[in-house]
Parts: sequence; C-alpha cells; structure tokens
Amino acid sequence: MLKILETWRRQLVGTFSNNATEIPQWELDLAKGDDVGHFGPESAVWAVHGSMTPIIAGIRALLLQALHPGAMAGVHDFSDYKADPLGRLAGTIRWIFTVTYGDTGAARSGSEWVLRLHERVHGTYEDAAGVERPYSANDPEIARWVHLAFTDAFLSSHQRFGGPIPGGPDAYVAEWAVAGELMRIADPPRSEAELRAQMAAYDGELRHSEYVAEAVRFLRRPPLPRSQLPGYRILFAGAVASLEPRHRELLGLKAPHLGPVPVPMRFPVKLVLGVIRLGLGPMGPSEKSARARIARLAAATG
Repeated sequence: MLKILETWRRQLVGTFSNNATEIPQWELDLAKGDDVGHFGPESAVWAVHGSMTPIIAGIRALLLQALHPGAMAGVHDFSDYKADPLGRLAGTIRWIFTVTYGDTGAARSGSEWVLRLHERVHGTYEDAAGVERPYSANDPEIARWVHLAFTDAFLSSHQRFGGPIPGGPDAYVAEWAVAGELMRIADPPRSEAELRAQMAAYDGELRHSEYVAEAVRFLRRPPLPRSQLPGYRILFAGAVASLEPRHRELLGLKAPHLGPVPVPMRFPVKLVLGVIRLGLGPMGPSEKSARARIARLAAATG
C-alpha cells in the first residue's frame, strides 16, 4: 500500500515538474535576490497562488485563452502542447511562480525571457468576422486577453474553491496587474469590476473554431497517469461549471448536470484539491525559497 501511495505521489509531483527527479534549480534560485519582490507572505497573490486552486485555474485559463482566434492560432502553429504537455505546463508554472515569489530582478528577467520566446510566434488568423489578420504573441491586444484570462481564472477559481483573499478580489487583481505590466500590457485591470469590463470588451472577438474544439478535446482527456484521471475529470468539470455561460457556449461545453439538475461542484473539487495538497505537501519549493530569501534579508537589516 505504501509503495502504491509513493508511486502516486511521485507521478503527481512529476505532472507539475515535467517529471524532474529533483527540485528544479530555478525554484532553488528564488532564495537568491536583493528584495522581497513585488508581493510577500501577506499579499493576496501569495494567498491565491500558494493554494491548490491554481490547478483548476490553469484548466479554466486555457479554455478561455483558446476562444481568442489570434491567441489560439499562435498555440496551434507554434506550441507543442500535444507532444509535450508537461513541458508547456512546467514553463507556464515557472513564469507565474517566478513573478509571484522571486525578487523584482527575477520577475523582470523571467518576463523578458517569455517575451523573447514570443518574438518568433507570428502569423495570420481568421477573426470572428472571417477577415484574415496578422497575429503576434506579443501583440498588445492578444497579450491583454491572455493576461485577463489568467487573472480571471485564478481569481474566479479561488473565489469558488479556495479560502479568503487578503484585501478581497480587488486586491488580487490590483496586485497581479504587475504581471501584466511586466508583459508590457498598458493599463491592466486593477479591480474586479475593471477585469470584468475589459473581458466583456472582447466578446465580439471571441469565436468557436476547429482549433478550439481540438484544444477542448485535449483538455478533456490529457495524457495523464491513470491514477490521476478520476481526479482530473472532476477538476475539468469544475472548471467548466465555473465559466461564464457565454464562454461555455462558445467552447461547446455544458455545465455538469443530472437531467435538468445542475451538479454542485464545490465539494468534489475541494476534495480533489485536498488530496493533491496531501500529495504535494503544505508548501511548494518556490514559496519555501522565497521565505528563505525574505528571512535572510530581514536578518541582515535587523
């Protein structure tokens, strides 16, 4: 029994670390640095990103991002998410946690690294009106949609399935606006109301396509270890249930239901996230490194 549990835990850790056998060096390097960073232990960002809700938020964010045809064209043309889904996941986690837990220099250099990667991502796509348009991953409006999708997914998932947020939803949106600025997005939202308004402004640009259907099929059944599939199905259903109806309809998805009765997802999702927490431990390596850096700096000035 213990061997089975250890195998499950090892596979679980591997899913979020691209099957690394040791803690990635970039996470250990977050203990270095000369300042606290853009956030800190009492911040709304640490409360949200240090919980388990980013796991379900990641599913929701990818579903939302797929609805922008320019963003989806870049994913389809340049991403290897089907061949190397864990590698793509690990890259996204690295950027988010570097900005969240690193000092300001690490957050800046990590974001510049992503921007350089995006320079090669460009081409053409068909917009919602059927007009062919050029796209670039660093295009301000496409980058803004990606930021909005991430912010909305992390906030909405935590509101539904997580604990309290210090300062409330507005504090999280305002703090995470730093990530948007690091990605050269002008005037990212700084309140929940601004977030909703900026997202609504994209309604006319979002569309369903075969690329979207392809991404949905992949996200519905990703190549995970068999031991993780039952829990993932619950998380996917929870992410779908949490979407705004207009986004769910464009994705061709329906909220979980038994006949005409909606299935409440809060308890099963929280149960799965609780089990994952037991497997991964109460605190991730990135947060441990950040706390070590902050303690070192406090001792040096104390």
